[in-house]
Amino acid sequence: MLPELNPGTSINSRYQIQRLLGQGGFGRTYLAVDTQRFGDYCVLKEFVPANTAEAVLLKSRELFEREAKTLYQLNHPQIPKFLAWLTEKERIFIVQEYVEGDSYSQLLRERLSTKRKPFSEAEVIQWLLDLLPVLEYIHQRNIIHRDISPDNVMLSHKLSKPVLIDFGVVKQKFTQILAGDSSNSLHSVAGSVVGKVGYSPPEQIRMGHCYPCSDLYALGVSAIVLLTGKMPRLLMDQSFQWQWKSYVKVSDLLTQILDKMLAERPADRYQSAREILNLFQSQSFSGGMNVTQSHQNVPIHPHPAQELELPETKLSEETKQFHQKSQQPRQNTQKANEFQAENTTSIKPEFVEYCRRELTSFVGPFASFVLEDTLNKNPQLTPEQLVEVLVEKIPDHRRAQEFKKRLNPPRN
Repeated sequence: MLPELNPGTSINSRYQIQRLLGQGGFGRTYLAVDTQRFGDYCVLKEFVPANTAEAVLLKSRELFEREAKTLYQLNHPQIPKFLAWLTEKERIFIVQEYVEGDSYSQLLRERLSTKRKPFSEAEVIQWLLDLLPVLEYIHQRNIIHRDISPDNVMLSHKLSKPVLIDFGVVKQKFTQILAGDSSNSLHSVAGSVVGKVGYSPPEQIRMGHCYPCSDLYALGVSAIVLLTGKMPRLLMDQSFQWQWKSYVKVSDLLTQILDKMLAERPADRYQSAREILNLFQSQSFSGGMNVTQSHQNVPIHPHPAQELELPETKLSEETKQFHQKSQQPRQNTQKANEFQAENTTSIKPEFVEYCRRELTSFVGPFASFVLEDTLNKNPQLTPEQLVEVLVEKIPDHRRAQEFKKRLNPPRN
């Protein structure tokens, strides 16, 4: 195998290697500086062929050029921009936008080590709501990610949203090259299988087949890992059936959705991200969703000013409508009165509705769910206590204090 590149190495007389970010079976990932773009950081993914025969390299370049053109057309704020592909002697690189942030596997480890608790249901649902439109976007362009896991989803410090990284479709093309090289017995046996054991569905691991619902399966596995704090191998029994529900209790709707995402047969799963989004959307409008929310702070909710914008007009409008409608108060005072009648809380219905409206501007469409769950669990809260609990639900400390100041609850 080719040796690791040292810091300071210049690639293509443009990209200066800063440090190694990671290494795997397909090659290495480096943080680099683009000297022709004002020193901007970027990521260089090096794909290292075990065989550097001229024919293999030639085929590699042909496939990579073709694939790079497809990836270059992706233009989505939650996907790192593919900037270029290049070769340097026998080395092959793809250049991508650098995303500053932490992977969700890192966030989960930090959460478990400091608070001893994984992500809450409300946080995971928001995580799904943020990522499903991204999958819809790539699937509409006949691109399948193939390698979704908490390692490959990052919380962007810039966007405060999850970003999908490390597309397995690039690795797929690379393994096709190597599998076609009869002298490379290792990759000939491995075939063109790309993905992580435990996260990737059976059809992908066993046969190398991938469909949009294969990505949804991997997304579902990632969701139950975030919910339970357990790795996939610990969530399956000896017959390879998922047993995640023994570790965490969530709403019936989320249970139904995750079970279908995790179905063994592709035909038994949702066939598109839009199907799942529609389910969440219909429940949000009807108010029929009861979310179990724990008091945990992690920057997983988007800033309200950073709503998702997609290039496709139809999809953008649907997404905008979903966020706009889900942020509207639900039937205002009438709904608040009905809800109040079912609870023994001493808080006036008008103040509950006021909290709902204000919280929506800070955490988005989940404000109603968070508020109702809080009151269901704590029916004797005073207005002051309710505000304190809701403050804990807002990840950003500065915005949490702003919310607190805006409410300034009156005494009953």
